[in-house]
Amino acid sequence: MPERPYIYYDFTLSICSTCLRRVDAKIVFEEGNVYMLKNCRQHGFEKVLIATDIEYYKNCRNYAKRSEMPLKFNAETHYGCPYDCGLCRDHEQHSCLTVVEVTDRCNLACPTCYAMSSPHYGRHRTLQEIEQMLDVIVENEGQPDVVQLSGGEPTVHPQFFEILDIAKTKPIKHLMLNTNGIRIAKDENFVKRLATYQPDFEIYLQFDSFEAEALIKLRGEDLTDVRAKAIEHLNKYNLSTTLVVTLQKGLNTHEIGKIIEYALQQPCIRGVTFQPTQQAGRLENFNPATDRYTLTEVRSAILAQTNVFNANDLIPVPCNPDALVMGYALKLGGQVFPLTRMINPDDLLDNSKNTIVYEQDEQLKGHLLNMFSTGNSVEKAKEHLKSIMCCLPDIDAPQLSYDNLFRVIIMNFIDAQNFDVRAIKKSCVHIVNKDLQIIPFETMNIFYRDDKREYLEQLRTEMAATF
Repeated sequence: MPERPYIYYDFTLSICSTCLRRVDAKIVFEEGNVYMLKNCRQHGFEKVLIATDIEYYKNCRNYAKRSEMPLKFNAETHYGCPYDCGLCRDHEQHSCLTVVEVTDRCNLACPTCYAMSSPHYGRHRTLQEIEQMLDVIVENEGQPDVVQLSGGEPTVHPQFFEILDIAKTKPIKHLMLNTNGIRIAKDENFVKRLATYQPDFEIYLQFDSFEAEALIKLRGEDLTDVRAKAIEHLNKYNLSTTLVVTLQKGLNTHEIGKIIEYALQQPCIRGVTFQPTQQAGRLENFNPATDRYTLTEVRSAILAQTNVFNANDLIPVPCNPDALVMGYALKLGGQVFPLTRMINPDDLLDNSKNTIVYEQDEQLKGHLLNMFSTGNSVEKAKEHLKSIMCCLPDIDAPQLSYDNLFRVIIMNFIDAQNFDVRAIKKSCVHIVNKDLQIIPFETMNIFYRDDKREYLEQLRTEMAATF
């Protein structure tokens, strides 16, 4: 009998990347890759590469854990995912990280911008609006894990420090500033003032490349000197920083290892987040058929380009294993000790356990025993290291601090091409929109931006007519 050229693995719901209507989708294995096959009655067949490592893709499902809900939901389920975001009652994950866009304006007009920001686009939010957005997050989360002030470019807001002051009055565990670093590079006094908001405050710094050509294609101008000066200022004040790298295949993907090695040498840097380009917003000269860069390709590049992590160090994040990968390490005594390989995956899924197999690295065991003075035992070390493996580290040890932590995160923001309702329902990175709804990052950029809302209402009207 004739055979299909692939192995059928699973079924899910997706959307047509042209009309955004919901369609059935197959997940198949073919020639070592994972593809999504979908067919829209109006726009035809699509074949989308979603992973280049079949075993890793299959293993992701072993990391699923019980969903953690918000304290309240803000929308009812009328049309089904992804047309009811708010969060709706059918969503499966609370907000691990919530983004507050304090302005639409930016001092760049990047060719790659999911928010369509520019010096003349949109407006600044008022302080009243921003406080309302923060209060909605608190209502949903109680004590939000991470809140990120973003934009546009938040540092161009004329009341920027007033915004920080308001945010610091809220019960937010960890506050982040998402910035392109231009003001940080140009104004040392600005950085000095930012440093007064520590602890529990961090810079999420755009850092895409060391090469002028890549920066021009991604950001519209050569920001090499800006990046170097920003890091110099952040190091001077030891202001906790995560480098965030937007990746485009063949443009800056050969620099992944170099960026990690550089980050490890900077006292202020706590980690690197890699984000493959999402097909949303303003995206020039991007061909999804050839330029798509998958989560598994990023993971493979990290393993190939560095000697820091092995395959057991870069594992799925249990709250959304389809879209997030994490690798944690400790910087101790001038050395880097990967931690993630020492976790028992079964215990990672159970919040009551966090077994760390120290015996795999006796040198690390010795370091940890020396650091924890109370009880001076492996059990004490286990207790305090437990939270390092979560989205937000909470380190309670006399000789161990956030400065000792280094993490690598791969954040795969799903777009209309690789849309998978299973992952969308577990999205844990959310945005508070102007209507004070909490929207998953992925669906915000596909359906809920200002220029998308009219079409979303058209889709809803069509669906209502079929009920």
